[in-house]
Amino acid sequence: MNTKSLKLIAAVTGLTAMLGGCSTLDAYTQESKTSNATKGAIIGAASGAVVGLISGDDSVERRKRALIGAGVGALAGGAIGYYMDQQEAKLRAELEGTGVSVTRIGDNITLNMPGHITFATNSSDLSPQFFDVLNSVSKVLIEFDQTIVEVAGHTDSDGSTQYNQGLSERRSLAVAQYFRTQDIVEQRLITIGQGESRPVADNSTASGKQANRRVEITMVPVTA
Repeated sequence: MNTKSLKLIAAVTGLTAMLGGCSTLDAYTQESKTSNATKGAIIGAASGAVVGLISGDDSVERRKRALIGAGVGALAGGAIGYYMDQQEAKLRAELEGTGVSVTRIGDNITLNMPGHITFATNSSDLSPQFFDVLNSVSKVLIEFDQTIVEVAGHTDSDGSTQYNQGLSERRSLAVAQYFRTQDIVEQRLITIGQGESRPVADNSTASGKQANRRVEITMVPVTA
């Protein structure tokens, strides 16, 4: 992790006590949560340092500059948290019951789409049930166009490391290509493959392999 990311994490950690009094009840999970608009007002655009984003600050910043240059407005201050709050709520509503998890850390949102939704073993062809999920995500991405979208492909451990790396890249490209057909502009999309290097479950079981055979989509706000 780079120095900038470590500093951002330290800053967020240092603000935990300050934010502790700004909690609300999450209507979706029924868990207490701190207002992300409040976080945005205090820490600003602290994206790129959170779990879920893989491609790193440089890639994201290049995309942000390209989008701002193309006329997409940049978010700032408290508007960042509020904007991502609204996007998170729409994603949770659209994806409820699909098996896709929605994780919010700071100003980034990550969707975890496991193998029973996404791809068959040894395939980068979108599964039939994946289209409805991607259509729902596309609907939200079109409405909230002030975000960078990282599509990360992952595999289980069957096959060689080299083969799995290529397979994960093909999977991320397949998802990104579908987004393009739904009018998500190219400048917003980052694709990356992680092969078998980031398992979230035990590869010795069928259910674990299915969980690892996934796509993670992370949305990062466009900030100046």
